[in-house]
Amino acid sequence: MPKTDILMTGRMLPSVIESLDETFTLHRMWEAPDRDTFLREIGPRIRGIATSTMGGRADAALLEFLPNAEIIASFGVGYDNVDVQEAAKRGVIVTNTPDVLNDEVADLTLGLLIATLRRIPQADRYLRAGEWLKAPFPLSPSLRGRKVGIIGLGRIGKAIAQRLEGFGVSIAYHGRNEQTEIAYRYYPTLIDMAGAVDVLIAITPGGAATKHLINADILKALGSNGVLINVARGSVVDEQALIEALRQGTILAAGLDVFESEPRVPRELIGMDNVVLLPHVASGSVHTRKAMGQLVVDNLISWFEGKGPLTAVPETPWHGRAAIRP
Repeated sequence: MPKTDILMTGRMLPSVIESLDETFTLHRMWEAPDRDTFLREIGPRIRGIATSTMGGRADAALLEFLPNAEIIASFGVGYDNVDVQEAAKRGVIVTNTPDVLNDEVADLTLGLLIATLRRIPQADRYLRAGEWLKAPFPLSPSLRGRKVGIIGLGRIGKAIAQRLEGFGVSIAYHGRNEQTEIAYRYYPTLIDMAGAVDVLIAITPGGAATKHLINADILKALGSNGVLINVARGSVVDEQALIEALRQGTILAAGLDVFESEPRVPRELIGMDNVVLLPHVASGSVHTRKAMGQLVVDNLISWFEGKGPLTAVPETPWHGRAAIRP
């Protein structure tokens, strides 16, 4: 039997490439000297797509070349790199890689929060520069007695909250809907929660619905003792408003793992001493990235074995039988 043709839009982990190569005929889009010529040639044969944020957008422009595509397996819990509405319109299933990264992202979030408050990177630089020989490192802010507001209490948000409980802090959350089974205080509006807490942790999905959700008004409400931690998407924060808030002392500090135009980071942020900056590494351990990659593979294999997708996103046209073809 001939193997099913799969398109990989951008380079993934070697383990993912090897696994897909074993089961499918894998076409590597990033190796093509001319993308459009490549897609015109192999496009009609493609039935599955493996993609990630590093592989560009899986949108109408791409799907136009792939009339027989059935499934898009996206690497990552966030899938704003996929036009899910366009995929649904064409009857194409979309999957992501949830759950396998919850603990890793939650661990990193707490690490970033503590590093931001206790100024761990700044203290490291201080020692390395020989400044400790001249004077003790200045005292830092603390997590003690703080009130934390989580924006987006999904799977990862709950894992973050569970870890925060061990630190004895007050926890609240904001989301589209109140979760009645959750004991934390719910705020229907973000600005009300920002005014009631002094740490905001963003772990909400990206996309148009949450673009610049955290703006100048939210930062002003957070206040001069406030700390922002963003492990969601860079688009969730109005970056220029954040720069101005940090510069003017509107908020105390920020810890950022994501940026609006990553990997490009504003020079203003790089030059500030009251921010901790990470290169989008929340899920970036060998263990977790392998698990995420394997879930991409498993979704594709399960689909083409007729078992359906393992982790279809809510917007997918999957109804337990087959994709709804237009």
